[in-house]
Amino acid sequence: MRERTIIAGALGVLAICAGFFIFDILSSMTGWRSKPISWQAREVIEIGAVVGLVLGLVLGGLALRRSRVRHLEAEAKLRLVSIAFMEVVEEYFADWALTPAERDVALFVIKGLSTAEIATLRGTSEGTIKAQTNAIYRKAEVSGRAQLLSQFIDGLMDDRLMAQMSDAPEAVGDALGAARPDARPII
Repeated sequence: MRERTIIAGALGVLAICAGFFIFDILSSMTGWRSKPISWQAREVIEIGAVVGLVLGLVLGGLALRRSRVRHLEAEAKLRLVSIAFMEVVEEYFADWALTPAERDVALFVIKGLSTAEIATLRGTSEGTIKAQTNAIYRKAEVSGRAQLLSQFIDGLMDDRLMAQMSDAPEAVGDALGAARPDARPII
């Protein structure tokens, strides 16, 4: 809240100074004002503009730094979720006793690729992919893609995994430290 007030104040000072300079230029060009302002008043306004500019620069830098830190935190959290998701996937694949080919196909199905796209990527026929997806669905005891994906989402929402993710702030801090050796504590 305090930062917003400071930023609003700096923007207010900048707006007043910009208004003065624009008025000063226009009045000089059009002759609106016949008597110039005193040099002391002009100096005060120019000093205010410089202070506002410096304050805006400093606050902009701080906002950029905070944005960068939040971005790094989000990336670290995404890495943790990605790792957790792959752990859930591997756990289910092991429970279902999928063959290596079925694992590949199942991953492509989870990613949302069509049967034709999977066949092209794997260099096999669509019939082979259909047979493998049917075997995956049978082993997973689901009727289709949506239910298969639902299995993994349910696995991510598992209480055990959620407890593991509650430790995420420490892991995020570790990941940030690894990503940025010069990292300082977030203020």
